[in-house]
Amino acid sequence: MSVRRSLLWLGLTPEPEQELPAAVAALRASAGDHPLPYLLAAERRRVERLVLRGTQRGWLSYLGEVTALIVAAAAGPAPADPRPALIAGEVVLEHHRMLIGLPGTGYARTAPQRRDLERALSRLRSRTGARPLGLSGHPDPRSTA
Repeated sequence: MSVRRSLLWLGLTPEPEQELPAAVAALRASAGDHPLPYLLAAERRRVERLVLRGTQRGWLSYLGEVTALIVAAAAGPAPADPRPALIAGEVVLEHHRMLIGLPGTGYARTAPQRRDLERALSRLRSRTGARPLGLSGHPDPRSTA
C-alpha cells in the first residue's frame, strides 16, 4: 500500500516562501539575541525544508508560529519598524484566506488566526497610518483605507 501525501497546499501562492523569511527574521531579531543575518539564513532553510519535504500540517503550524510573532508585535510597544510585522501579517492572512479553495479543514482550522491577524494588522496600521499592503510589500493600490 502506498501512502501519498497531498501537495495541493503548495499551489496556493509563492509569496509566503518569498516574503516570509526576511520579515520573520526581522521580527525574531527584535525579540531575541541572534543577529539578523543568522536568523535570515535559518528562516530561509526552515521554509525551504517545509516546502520541499513538509506537510500542510507542518506548514500551517509554522504559519501559526508566525501569526503569534505578528500578534505579539502588535500588542507590544510600537516597533521601530512595523514593516516586517505588516508584511508578514498581510502574507499570512492572504494565504489563510485562500485555503477556502482547498479540500480539507485548513480554512476552518485557521479561522482564529485570521481573526487575530486582522486585529493585529488593524492595530499596526493605526499606529503608522499605513494602508493595507499588497503581496509585494508595497501599499495595495486597490485599497482605499
